[in-house]
Amino acid sequence: MARFLVQPSGPLSGTVAAGGAKNAVLKQMAACLLAEGMHRLRNVPRITDVEAMAALLGALGCRVHWADDHELSIGVPAAASIASEAPVALVEQMRASIVVLGPLLARCGSVALSLPGGDDFGSRPVNFHLEGLTAMGADVRVHRGRIEATAPRLRGARLTLEYPSHTATDNLLMAAVTAEGTTVIDNAAREPEVEDLAVMLNAMGASITGLGTSRLVVEGVGELRPADHTVVADRVVAATYLAAAAITGGEVSVEDARREHMETLVRKLERIGCEVTGEVGLTAKGPSRPGPCDIQTLPYPGVATDYKPLLVAVLSIADGTSIVTENLFDGRFRYVDELGRLGAQVTTEGHHAVIRGVERLVGARVRATDVRAGAALVLAGLAAEGETEVTGAEHVERGYEDLAGALRSLGADVVRA
Repeated sequence: MARFLVQPSGPLSGTVAAGGAKNAVLKQMAACLLAEGMHRLRNVPRITDVEAMAALLGALGCRVHWADDHELSIGVPAAASIASEAPVALVEQMRASIVVLGPLLARCGSVALSLPGGDDFGSRPVNFHLEGLTAMGADVRVHRGRIEATAPRLRGARLTLEYPSHTATDNLLMAAVTAEGTTVIDNAAREPEVEDLAVMLNAMGASITGLGTSRLVVEGVGELRPADHTVVADRVVAATYLAAAAITGGEVSVEDARREHMETLVRKLERIGCEVTGEVGLTAKGPSRPGPCDIQTLPYPGVATDYKPLLVAVLSIADGTSIVTENLFDGRFRYVDELGRLGAQVTTEGHHAVIRGVERLVGARVRATDVRAGAALVLAGLAAEGETEVTGAEHVERGYEDLAGALRSLGADVVRA
């Protein structure tokens, strides 16, 4: 089993790059299915989820290869040569595989897809995706864990999401760009990654307005052209390195982080005693010991649920008591038992966690349960006495290109074994 070995190494210092956003590039790779020809995506992270999506596109008939270290070339054939049924084994590897549903249906008129897999931190139903496609004229059926949908041509519709789901917004946006007529998506997700997808689609010839707002208006067009797009920086990876400064009392710069995409997180870091400077490129200078802070996760621009494990790790050594509330996913406190093995004092009840900060954690063997929880345990190991062994490194590598290498460049004693 892959693992990280972490030794305390004092305050971290230096500059790193976050690289391209996992939650943008996976959807943008799927969006390439909408247009025949050779697509180029730049600033693509070398993570296992990207490799999984590349394998899925390959199974559908695309030609995917690395043109450079962080540049993907995706050759998409004519619609008649695209397979409309996705292999079960590939779909089950990650949650984001659901986003081939919209573009496949729009391009091929039919699609068969098993319900997707991915990190296990609670229920994430796909009903918003299916209800939206049904409103656009698709015949959608779910039977024995398999989605089957047909639509000779999707038509524009007025869609109101009950919840601003990031992935549902992406899927419906991709389905709508070549639909007949106008589609309005109200209560759409506003994340920078959604906006980045819309920017890419517009560059391909789509007509989307309302970017960055909760109301997206899509005028359907007949045909799109291949993409040439640079992926937005990953704000969650950036948050990881800023949190590393907070938990070690160091000073870390993330050269491609953008304050406008992370404003709420910046305020929370400042609340616990960090000094955060910069607009494009952020620097966090951590305190000698973090202070307590109450946090609740909310849809963007609130505190992202992906930030929460990182912040809980920092607050585990805070000088005081913090309360953290998870409003988005059930089951996303499963990693706190692992923090407890390191000496953290965290108690949970329902959607709430009470964190009584301790002065120092103690190294132990812990297990990563998902990508962000794994990164949080590595950060906690930086503030622990003795060696911390984090097993399940393969979870972390779904979203981080080389977490150990990046932390070592800042002075951390972290190796992947």
